[in-house]
This record gives sequence, C-alpha cells and structure tokens, in this order.
Amino acid sequence: MIDGLPLVDAHVHAARLPSLKAAWRDWAVEFSRGRPFAELYDEQGSLVPPRLDALFAQQGVDVALLFCEYSPKVTGIQPIEDLLPIVRHNPRRFRLVAGLNPHFHHPLVAELDRQVELGAVALKLHPVHGGFPPTERSLYPVYARCAELGLPVVFHCGTSSFPGSVNRYADPGLIDQVLGDIPGLTVVLAHGGRGWFYDAAAFLTLTHERVYIELSGLPPQRLAHYYARHDLHRLARRFIFGTDWPGVPGIAANARAVTRLDLDADTLALVLAGNAARVYRGVSLPG
Repeated sequence: MIDGLPLVDAHVHAARLPSLKAAWRDWAVEFSRGRPFAELYDEQGSLVPPRLDALFAQQGVDVALLFCEYSPKVTGIQPIEDLLPIVRHNPRRFRLVAGLNPHFHHPLVAELDRQVELGAVALKLHPVHGGFPPTERSLYPVYARCAELGLPVVFHCGTSSFPGSVNRYADPGLIDQVLGDIPGLTVVLAHGGRGWFYDAAAFLTLTHERVYIELSGLPPQRLAHYYARHDLHRLARRFIFGTDWPGVPGIAANARAVTRLDLDADTLALVLAGNAARVYRGVSLPG
C-alpha cells in the first residue's frame, strides 16, 4: 500500500538482460535517472525474485503486472517463461500479462490460450515495436477470444523512440475500428497516447465505456497539460496506474505524484488500484 491506499503497478518489464537489445538497457538507465537496478540481477542477467519482491514491497506495490514482449527487430524477445520464477516466488504480488506478435506466433489463438493457462490476466499487444497495425486481420480471432474470456487487451498507444519503431501504428483511431468490430472487448491504452495522440486517446476513453488509459511512461504532474482539452477529473475515473518499470525514477514517487492531482478520494482509489482490480481478471486487493 502507498500511504494507506492499495497500489497496483499495471506495467512492469521484468526482463532478462541477455534477451534484450542495447537500446532497451539504455532506456532503462536514462528514464530511471540513474537509479541502479543491476543489483536485482544475478550473474546470468536474470532477475532474482526475492530481490525484486523486496523492492516492490518497499515501494508499496500490492500487485504488479509483468509484461512479456515479442519484438525481435526493436527491443528483443522477452518471453513469458522468463517471468514464471518471479510469479512462483510471490503469486499474490506478481501476475502475468500475455504477449503476442502476429509475425512471430502461429496459431495466434492457441498461443494466447497457452499463455492464459500459465496465468495471464490480460493480453498486451505492441503494434509499434512489433510492426503490425491493431487492425491486422489475423488478430481478430484473438480479439474475439479475449472478449469471450473477459480478458482485456492492452495496446501500446503512444510514440516510441526505439530504433525500428513504427509510430503510425500507435494511432488510437485504429483501435476505435477494433472496438466497433468486436463488441464487449475491454481495451487499455498503455501510455495514454503519448506523443501526438493524447486527444485521440482521451476521446476514445470518454466515448467507450470499456476503454481505459494506463499511465505508464507519463509523469503524473504533466497529466493536466497532456489532457488540457478534456475534463481531467472525469477522464481520471478511467485511469489505471502503471510505471513502465524499470524506466521510472520510482514507483512510490509516481504514485504520490498522482495523489497530488486534486482528485476526489473515490477517483484516486480507482486510479491507484480500483480500476486495475476491475479490469484485470484475478487481481485482488488487500483487505
């Protein structure tokens, strides 16, 4: 908990270092503002579960959602199997998020089901790094399966500076088409339209009851500026807290910055944990 409030970090990259390209490591160092995280790893470049668990406990995180990623051309392969030891160490704190890339996985629905069997509580798609549009037709059976299972789909929705990124695929307008085609699908916009898509992400969220904005990579003190054309208090009721760890100065620091946004108590509770518990199946809060 953070200052007596439950806290869910809905966007964590707990990757093995040998599976990643150098640009990922440079990003982690730059955006963590030099905070060391090497001591969390063993000599083989794997995270040591007790060390990671202790860090997230110290930062007040009750539940952390761990992301895998299959983007071999941009950041590398972060397979879901690498996350299993962390979840086994503390399944109350750590939960899995599945990942798919239509250029990498086949058949897609079978792979989704396999990762759900491993315990995934959501599906993350990264069109910008994976090089595919959200409207890729081969993904539609996946969307239908997610709607059937009540599994939310998290889209990377914002620009990326990694070499090889295809930023036009971050356009929320593409996701709007998916929502129209797949009734009942729950969607989370990771990074909230970062770059030049903030207004589109906000509009999509406010016009679709099953769409949420996840705050990873967004300095909380800048949210009023990013969404200046919108009612921040209304929009915040659809916010989900996330950090993009390790590319963040501190989880607790970001959470406390959210508490300074002048939100009412009910909305603040939704942002820090309540919406995540509502959206991600199987995520329960303390108390």
